[in-house]
Amino acid sequence: MTPTIQVALAGAGAFGIKHLDGIKNIDGVQVAALIGRELDKTRAVAARYGIAHAGTDLAEALARPDIDAVILCTPTPLHAEQTMACLRAGKHVQVEIPLADSLQDAQAVLALQQQTALVAMCGHTRRFNPSHQYLHQRIRKGEFNIQQMDVQTYFFRRSNTNALGQARSWTDHLLWHHAAHTVDLFAYQTNSPIVQANAVQGPIHPVLGIALDMSIQLKAANGAICTLSLSFNNDGPLGTWFRYIGDSATYIARYDDLFTGNEERIDVSTVDVSMNGIELQDREFFAAIRERREPNASVGRVLACYQVLHQLAQQLQ
Repeated sequence: MTPTIQVALAGAGAFGIKHLDGIKNIDGVQVAALIGRELDKTRAVAARYGIAHAGTDLAEALARPDIDAVILCTPTPLHAEQTMACLRAGKHVQVEIPLADSLQDAQAVLALQQQTALVAMCGHTRRFNPSHQYLHQRIRKGEFNIQQMDVQTYFFRRSNTNALGQARSWTDHLLWHHAAHTVDLFAYQTNSPIVQANAVQGPIHPVLGIALDMSIQLKAANGAICTLSLSFNNDGPLGTWFRYIGDSATYIARYDDLFTGNEERIDVSTVDVSMNGIELQDREFFAAIRERREPNASVGRVLACYQVLHQLAQQLQ
């Protein structure tokens, strides 16, 4: 590997752009190729970020010997297959959440990663947001213990659109994508495995073929509980809000920002080198490559999340 890590980024949509914005702040990393579904749009994004190559074929980028690593911001149904293609090509890989939309595929990715010993990481961004990092540090010091997490994940997606309101070529999923963030974070923050999980869902949308409303209950081995409400029907503020109810305080985390239970802002600007959780996620990926170590949110460390999602999927069936 050259002193500068050469990266191919697949997915020139809303989330791919978030990664490009983060990577431009990281020394020793260069995005050498951008892969997208529509060539004209991909070329436009590549030009904006000074990326030399734009194309529509991931295999072409994987065949390049100068590419060290790949970041996948592609549709969920492609995640497992493309992650394994990267590993087979000898490339380190970070795949956006979810790792897969089935437990079988998630296990297959982990098995291949263990064979190749390459860095393979999943974009469980909540582990990296300064707000959640702040609480994680307090928990590790014994200063705060979670009794309950109350989480709301709300979007307005009665039509098949992405975060920019653009038409999608695939259908998003409340369980395998959006619930994955909270299921993983709950176990990570409590440092305790999930031992009980229940789910119910609303009617199946006649066009999208998925439920637009879902409710999930979790319990960790240490007794902490979590209630997660998810909706694509919510006509209001969009996003995910985490209320941490603990033995010594209450906190509300909104992405990178943190507040007390009384809506008083907490300064988390010194928690890490950036206030951008996606940038911090990418920094961990590249640091793990350089240091030849397992990253936080490696496919091995997040597999338990997909075991719980599999259990919930079986209940919903």
